[in-house]
Amino acid sequence: MTVNPSTAVARRLVSALVGAGVEHVVYCPGSRDAPIGYALADAEAAGWLHVHVRLDERSAGFVALGLSRGSMMEGLWRPAVVVTTSGTAVANLHPAVLEADASGVPLIVCSADRPHEMWQTGANQTTTQEGIYGTAPRFFGAIPAGFPADDRLDGLVLRAVTAASGALSSDPGPVHLNVGFRDPLVPDEPWHPVPPKPRVVDRIVRPSTPVFMPPHTVVVAGDGAGRDAVALAEEGCWPLLAEPSSGARVGENALTDYQGVLGTNLADEVEAVLVLGHPTLSRPVTRLLANQPVTVVADGSRWTDVAGGARVVPGPITVRTASRDEAWLARWKRADHPVAATRKDEICAAIWADACRGVGPLLVLGASAVIRSFDRCAVPEQRGPVAIANRGLAGIDGTASTGVGLHLGLGMPVRVVVGDLTAAHDATALLRGAAERDIDVQVVVLNDAGGAIFTGLEHAAAPRPVLERFFLTPQELDLAGLAKTVGARYQCVETTDFLTESVRGRSIVEVTLPQV
Repeated sequence: MTVNPSTAVARRLVSALVGAGVEHVVYCPGSRDAPIGYALADAEAAGWLHVHVRLDERSAGFVALGLSRGSMMEGLWRPAVVVTTSGTAVANLHPAVLEADASGVPLIVCSADRPHEMWQTGANQTTTQEGIYGTAPRFFGAIPAGFPADDRLDGLVLRAVTAASGALSSDPGPVHLNVGFRDPLVPDEPWHPVPPKPRVVDRIVRPSTPVFMPPHTVVVAGDGAGRDAVALAEEGCWPLLAEPSSGARVGENALTDYQGVLGTNLADEVEAVLVLGHPTLSRPVTRLLANQPVTVVADGSRWTDVAGGARVVPGPITVRTASRDEAWLARWKRADHPVAATRKDEICAAIWADACRGVGPLLVLGASAVIRSFDRCAVPEQRGPVAIANRGLAGIDGTASTGVGLHLGLGMPVRVVVGDLTAAHDATALLRGAAERDIDVQVVVLNDAGGAIFTGLEHAAAPRPVLERFFLTPQELDLAGLAKTVGARYQCVETTDFLTESVRGRSIVEVTLPQV
């Protein structure tokens, strides 16, 4: 018996994705994407991949982003796939797509669509899905209804996965596949999948580039810089200014409150700056990068150069210097006097220290004031924690959902640390379908009743009523009620005693802080 065209395309699509290395799919229920859902169910039953069902597409997009980040941490660079039905469901993925674009995270959106004859007719759940994400995708593939379920579809999927992973371009990011389906949307007969033939494009490995730097260099490690920044700083005997999500805030060269040191005369003696990753957190670093000779180590075609005058070299690199000035590093270390100015700072420092002690939960750090508290107060140790943040566009979208995806991909417990507004923005992240397995994710909410970051910006001078209503925006969010609604445990604390407990299951810990 010949299966109907929609079923044939869906099954071939899933087979091609698995053959190209995809291991995780986030599926959002719908009618138009049902052919893919049936195919995923059979493929998962056969042990091909892992399927995670989510109701909220905006959350689902960030769950997939977290899954992809987990693959990057394992050195695999395999994109997770998020599948949606047609209509507004596709648009709800846009924030995750933009973050994947800006942060260079592989991600594949597979959106189901109505057949072409239903476009521009006013038919239900029909919108223009082709090009909906603008310039963000690395690749767009249209699979119209009736597309042949043969090698041509396999080839298109391989192009999509290769583009998302950045295997050939060194520019990973989001990809969009838009798949049209005609009725019937239900399979005619069961599917007994045969394992697909693997078709994976290997990543390009570049040789090391030698780079000369003067003795009075500082190393700036932004988001995602990795341990290369640590090795380079130690090789050159240079101070290391490492953001919490850099993966480099560790070792003897790393400073704690480097922002404070940049406010001293030492900043005037800097001869050059070596930049890795995506630095975004502090204005003192931005000023440093604007006023000194900068060398950026770039892994691909995108890099951070706000002032526009940096020398760009392809990574990896080996450094050469005229001489090692150990006194240079020692002076920076002596000038590093971190001060936990607020109770939020103290709590963030304690969370970081706890994560450095041993095999603790992976950390996901929320944007805005939270990650900046870590940046000023997290003391580098010999073994640093794994700390992740969505710093591509630094939005508060999907922070907890990203943590859920990281847990699902890596199997590690995850502690997400956010402010109260970020928690409200991703309130459904811990919602779990009754048929889905439970997860070990703890969301720590540092509740100061508002957007604390604005008290440190020029907007703090606004009249208090304007500041509070238009910037701080305190919310009446009942976190205990939210936890009960999504089926998570809840506790309200004033200390960090909760750090002595293991992260098991879903939980929300509310830390009450003075109101901003």
